[in-house]
Amino acid sequence: AACNSNPTPCKDPPDKLFTVHGLWPSNKIGRDPEYCKTRNRRKRAKTLEPQLEIIWPNVLDRTNHTGFWRRQWKKHGTCGYPTIQNENDYFETVIKMYITEKQNVSRILSNAKIEPDGQSRPLVDIENAIRNGTHNKKPKFKCQKNNGV
Repeated sequence: AACNSNPTPCKDPPDKLFTVHGLWPSNKIGRDPEYCKTRNRRKRAKTLEPQLEIIWPNVLDRTNHTGFWRRQWKKHGTCGYPTIQNENDYFETVIKMYITEKQNVSRILSNAKIEPDGQSRPLVDIENAIRNGTHNKKPKFKCQKNNGV
């Protein structure tokens, strides 16, 4: 979706994976919070970067993952307190959700025979596949139109 809706040429992940686009705290009603006050200044550990490059790459600029992650932390991650304690915890949470808790959307959708192959799918099929793969957790979708589609 990011590649299809952006005028900047996109560099798709080499394995054609569904990758993380973001981890954003949300409110049940109203706009999601952004740019909150940082309470604990513990920085992201460099040891997390190899995993993040695979599951959360900057698809628009594969040479600048760290700048992309820094912007994600400042805009969204800072608003996860107290559940998210600091920058390192924010990125560890993404890795944990993707790998440890099996919230790997690529695997979940592939198991449901939904692949990133450019084919249109009913949103309900995607939602049902994700719910089946995450113990009925309801995903939050943000749909983008591309040439009216």
